[in-house]
Amino acid sequence: MLVRVRVLAACSLGGAGHLRPLVPFLDEARRAGAQTLLVGPPGLEAMAAATGHPFRAGREPPESRVRPIREQLAVAPPDEASVLGNRELFGRLAAIAMLPAMFGAIRDWRPDVILRDPCEYSSATVAAELGLTAFQVAISLAEVERGSIAVAGPALEELRDGLTADLLRSPYLTRFPAALDPSPFPGTARYREPAPARSGRLPAWRDFAAASAPLVYVTLGTVLGHMSFAEESYRAVIDAVTGVDARVLVTTGRGFDPARLRDVPGNVHVEAWVDQADVLPEAALVVCHGGSGTTFGALAAGLPVVVIPAFADQFANGQKVASAGAGLVVRAGGFPAADSGGSRAPFGRDDARLIRAAIETVLGDGSYRDRARSIAAQMSAAPEISALLPALARR
Repeated sequence: MLVRVRVLAACSLGGAGHLRPLVPFLDEARRAGAQTLLVGPPGLEAMAAATGHPFRAGREPPESRVRPIREQLAVAPPDEASVLGNRELFGRLAAIAMLPAMFGAIRDWRPDVILRDPCEYSSATVAAELGLTAFQVAISLAEVERGSIAVAGPALEELRDGLTADLLRSPYLTRFPAALDPSPFPGTARYREPAPARSGRLPAWRDFAAASAPLVYVTLGTVLGHMSFAEESYRAVIDAVTGVDARVLVTTGRGFDPARLRDVPGNVHVEAWVDQADVLPEAALVVCHGGSGTTFGALAAGLPVVVIPAFADQFANGQKVASAGAGLVVRAGGFPAADSGGSRAPFGRDDARLIRAAIETVLGDGSYRDRARSIAAQMSAAPEISALLPALARR
């Protein structure tokens, strides 16, 4: 039991993929008798409310500062995009905006355990200032996150001298399997999440097209919907699945109005949001942008993945999936290799043929499903979160 223990989770403005890994820790802590608090930017409030945990909002940088960076993430050369996202957005703008509220929350609430989204740097700054330990809860591959810290370094040192080194040696908690994600962090602990509860609030996609056809779940995450090329990207995927012998559920995220996607074919159903826990047990294949939450959530459910990367860690995640034989990566028309220094272009309707070919290949070849199920078995062998929490509280 964790009676009288206080667990604070700090999340940045990255959306559902940044929040979701923290929530199972808060849920397990509350079940064990601990008090919980989630701290993040105001834009997180609706998602935070859905978790049922108390939420304290800080500040976030103005949209006029965020939008130009967000638009460049998918088109700038990889090294430049990494500096824009990791250093300027998360390391500088978001961290500075959140610092006053985070300092107040940690000083006043006095948590015993601090869990942080690795892109949320204000909590790491305050923890270091007060001599506390902050545990990084992975949202991406460990090598990617170590690289992100290094890129953000100049901004982190402005927040606090020595913060970069502190982060590189801070304890690291990850649900990703060692076979796909060897970790350079010295204090790495792996865990498995409890089986997610299904809400039962499902759309009527069981009733469209042929009920016996496999379900393909398409999601491009919660960030892409805010980008200027979002509609073109969604239409590319819808073009790709038109006429495929499958039922296709497309979710756009709340940053994009699905009503803009008119004249969808009969085998396609579009929603703004459906809880991943409700969809994955029904699905045969996940088509996604390569965000870590979706990609590894699918693998944990034993589902193969078709990855269409756009920015950030999505290229690295796609490479891991393909190398493991658990799916395919679509290198759309303007996409260079992940380590190329050239400019990139978002995928569009001209790439529908490539996307369709990947979907039909993975659906038709059971080896992709078999390999995904093997990875799921590895992930399920890790200890549960409930086994880790007492040690975190003692530390």
